[in-house]
Amino acid sequence: MAAAAAIRNADLTAGCTAAQRRPFWTGTPEIYFSKAIDNSRLVKMEDARRNEEMKQFCAALVLLFVLVFGYTWQHFRAIEYGYQIESAKRDLNSLTEMNHALMLEEASLRDPERIDVLARRMGLVPPNPGQVIRMDGATADGQGPVMASAVMVTIAGQ
Repeated sequence: MAAAAAIRNADLTAGCTAAQRRPFWTGTPEIYFSKAIDNSRLVKMEDARRNEEMKQFCAALVLLFVLVFGYTWQHFRAIEYGYQIESAKRDLNSLTEMNHALMLEEASLRDPERIDVLARRMGLVPPNPGQVIRMDGATADGQGPVMASAVMVTIAGQ
């Protein structure tokens, strides 16, 4: 019998190439059957232990989220405060330099030699003796400075 099967296979495959030949035994065929399943009448039973576990899990997740969010918020606020501090330091340095420059300018503008040169260019001359009356000095009776007085002031030489 085996010899007859071998001869028959040899006759069938004599005119075919290797790619066209099919093996004699292909194994078990795969057959799928579809069956409609109706689960509409099933009722899910409540599991109290599982519900409690899910509540605990959700609470732990919310706590974790709050902790991570709080840490992240704190970290970014610290970075933002660092930038604000550096900006304030730059502003302080700039204002300090400007203050120093203004003080130097004020000192140069108050220089008596400079004022004397400008006055001479305008045609002003130094005062004669007795022409200057100091207002910030003490009064004659020694009581201290007077804020205002109605004394007639005359300028000598006019």
